[in-house]
Amino acid sequence: MRVLVVNAGSSSVKLSLLDADDTVIGHQRLAATAGVAGSEELARALERLDGADAVGHRVVHGGPDFTAPVRLDEAVVRRLRELTDLAPLHQPKSLAGIDAVGAALPGTPAVACFDTAFHAGLPAAAAAYALPEEWRSRYRIRRYGFHGLAHAYAARRAAELSGGAAGRLVVAHLGAGASLAAVRDGASVDTTMGFTPLEGLVMATRSGSVDPGLVLWLVQHAGIAPARIAQTLEHESGLLGLAGTADMREVLAAADRGEEPARLGLEVYLHRLRAGIAAMAASLGGLDALVFTGGVGEASAAVRAGAAEGLRFLGVAVDAAANGAADTGEADAEIGAAGARVRTFAIAAREDLEIAREVREVLGAVRPRAAAGG
Repeated sequence: MRVLVVNAGSSSVKLSLLDADDTVIGHQRLAATAGVAGSEELARALERLDGADAVGHRVVHGGPDFTAPVRLDEAVVRRLRELTDLAPLHQPKSLAGIDAVGAALPGTPAVACFDTAFHAGLPAAAAAYALPEEWRSRYRIRRYGFHGLAHAYAARRAAELSGGAAGRLVVAHLGAGASLAAVRDGASVDTTMGFTPLEGLVMATRSGSVDPGLVLWLVQHAGIAPARIAQTLEHESGLLGLAGTADMREVLAAADRGEEPARLGLEVYLHRLRAGIAAMAASLGGLDALVFTGGVGEASAAVRAGAAEGLRFLGVAVDAAANGAADTGEADAEIGAAGARVRTFAIAAREDLEIAREVREVLGAVRPRAAAGG
């Protein structure tokens, strides 16, 4: 089964066509506004990616209703629209991609694959906020978690690389957005993102976790409008707010030159990252493997080494040569030091492979797989 994978973002729509062996046989990136590409440009792109037997859409939020991939029909799309209030920044883009590709390929079965689904089975202790039951029920407030497609793939791939032996993993998905997942035997048991993707680690332009009292203080005492606070926390904070740039490569270069804002940005980023990994290990009751993935996780030996340096007490140590070589991104690699108690991997983020797998599963066309990793 050939699967067309659709990933609709705020400024682009990425299309990839995977054959039955999961080889990418075509890729197109289209300029878009709020997930909507020009109809003529989309039609031309789909002509170049002809031959899809099914379509898989990345959808950021499945809410409490969609805890597994689902075949799209009118009722499902209607329910996804009703969930927009839970993810007003992301859901409209996913829906726009579903509408546009569905109109262009009306006879092709399509499946929605959710970033929240991997975390749907979080234990109650990890999923619940300490808020009144009325709020939790009425407003569907819980820790949903995100980046689930990336976490699921990375955990499965790490299990394959370890021969199925990596039972307790922490996956560090580090890109423009960043989150951790504690994974036991292929299932998510804790994660750093919560009700929204703002919670957790320091990111490129997102603040990560801040004291909620700080937000209240800014509204009540500084007179800053909630919309302005939201804009700042989402788009003007994180590395950008600390170091003046959202690009980790620029942060590292400036830190090497001794520039104080960059040094502070890197130190805060690594401090929160190490603390988060340790917290995820505590949720697992120990750690067998640590996985770095995402744009920064795959391509920054300095960040991986900086994180590992503060985690020796858990048994994490990286081999300098293997860690440096992994930055080429040519293949997934084990980068742990010889004799380290915890195995450490750098793994390419391949949400497209996870989406294709889920599409085949939903449509009853699963290819045989090795048992390792589930």
